[in-house]
Amino acid sequence: MSDASTISAKVSELSNSAWSVADTLWTAFSKSDCGKIILPFMVLRRLDCLLEDSKAKVLKASQGVNPEASPEMRDKLLFKATGLGLKIYNIAPFTLEQVKNQDPAQLFENLVDYINGFPPFLQDVFNARFDLPAKLKKMADKDKLYTVFEKICSMDLHPDKISNLEMGYLYEDLIRKFSEAANEDAGDHYTPREVVTLIAKLLLNNDREAIQGEGVIRTFYDGTCGTGGMLSVAEIEAKKLNPSMIVELYGQQLTDDGYAVCVTDMLMKGQDPLRIKLGDTLKNDQHADKKFHFCMANPPYGTEWKDAKEIIEAEAKKEFDGRFGAGLPRISDGQLLFVQHFISKLRDDAIGGRAGIVLNGSPLFTGGAGSGESEIRKWIIENDYLEGIIGLPTDMFYNTGISTYIWILNNRKHQERKGKVRLLDAGGPEFWEQMRKSMGSKRKQLSAQTVDRIVELFYSNKPSKFVKDFDDADFGYSTITVERPLRDEKGEIVISTKGKTKGKPQADSNLRDTENVPLKENIQDYFEREVLPHAPDAWIDEEKTKIGYEIPFTRLFYEYKSPRSLAEIDSDLKKVTAEIQTLLTEIAE
Repeated sequence: MSDASTISAKVSELSNSAWSVADTLWTAFSKSDCGKIILPFMVLRRLDCLLEDSKAKVLKASQGVNPEASPEMRDKLLFKATGLGLKIYNIAPFTLEQVKNQDPAQLFENLVDYINGFPPFLQDVFNARFDLPAKLKKMADKDKLYTVFEKICSMDLHPDKISNLEMGYLYEDLIRKFSEAANEDAGDHYTPREVVTLIAKLLLNNDREAIQGEGVIRTFYDGTCGTGGMLSVAEIEAKKLNPSMIVELYGQQLTDDGYAVCVTDMLMKGQDPLRIKLGDTLKNDQHADKKFHFCMANPPYGTEWKDAKEIIEAEAKKEFDGRFGAGLPRISDGQLLFVQHFISKLRDDAIGGRAGIVLNGSPLFTGGAGSGESEIRKWIIENDYLEGIIGLPTDMFYNTGISTYIWILNNRKHQERKGKVRLLDAGGPEFWEQMRKSMGSKRKQLSAQTVDRIVELFYSNKPSKFVKDFDDADFGYSTITVERPLRDEKGEIVISTKGKTKGKPQADSNLRDTENVPLKENIQDYFEREVLPHAPDAWIDEEKTKIGYEIPFTRLFYEYKSPRSLAEIDSDLKKVTAEIQTLLTEIAE
């Protein structure tokens, strides 16, 4: 394998060449569309180079396939004929190099025929998801097709010249460049590399000893995989720890273009592209029969799940035979549905599984005791799935400047971590550095050294002001309902004459109040100390008591700063007043 500097130079050169091809398209296509043209073109060229040596064998095998053979058997025979061990072939009777030497007027038709020579799943990717034929036709109409095609074909992407690892880096670099060029889409398609690297390292760190040696297999899954960035980085970080590790990547993506890029990215890396599925993960888990060692995701923030309501509610009725047995959050935000989904995807064996999920602040505290959100948090914490949460700096993502948090979930915690949750505040200026040039809302970044520092802090037993450990019960509370008696016009207590409260004081709903009592505190002691001195006639309606959970991350790290003294403020005011007076005098003169 090439060393890192060689890979970097080669990838950079090829990336710049591909980017220069896009220069011919800027005037005729939007920046977003340019990426959706160049990326599939690069894939076509790579596959053409990859299949070049076995072309004759595949065509011969295709002619010899029994006409009555099933499509699956036919594909299997053609996959085998390539000798590559990959689920890929092309039965078009020509290579792209041969197409280049034919009549340019036939280029569009030849390219469509070439695309239709791939296996059905790849035809779907190019035709339906990338919508490439329509883009090729538009390029032909604007007299851009042959120029772009010729430049792409001049790039030698044969595996002898550029490895799968290098091809993966190249494809990732182009995804990044096109995402950044179209700022409006960057947040949807590209999670910052340093955040993804941080998540991958946090997950893998817990498994360092187990993943050493030959024959080790680890599976990674992202149910909102976008263009596959998280999966790609996970493989890179895993291979750094053990180059011989067998890494299997799985994903599901809702949007056509994200799915198409992810599938082709997997092909570029030598991964099985059929492990990437298209569809709504909450509606239809297309990896329902699988569990994974690691899950990584950056699900959408604050997105409603109204269109999936019927299906999700039906699955919730199955309780824990489905994915959503812990509860359902409010319809306007599905983040905690994804959290439940990823917990359901963790391996349930001796090794277990871990998940790293990026969420905004809402899942930490939204919803009071008894609400869907609180019930989900209660289930997660009481089952000891939550290993910790890392608070990230604001302005880290391309499409939002809000605070974000990485939840680390683990269904097989190490002994010293059981019953504990670690919170790490990495949001302060000690962790981030200002970017020289903003990208959308992204103005801050984490250096490689900072990423390693956060990982060390998360696992170290050394005391730090940025780290706080809590018992699971520290996040729980009882919401008690405090009642006071209804009184008549004379001030006498009204006695109830009906129901369960017959013979007892009737409660005045206007005076009803609630109190949140920490789980670790005795309710009666709290009531006698905090309530009775102010309302001696009050009592607790125990039937209405509910258990709730919240994680007040910001409050737990709050440090009180005393206000400035009046003398200091007065001094500053006098100074500013004097400066204003000087300016006014200069103007008057």
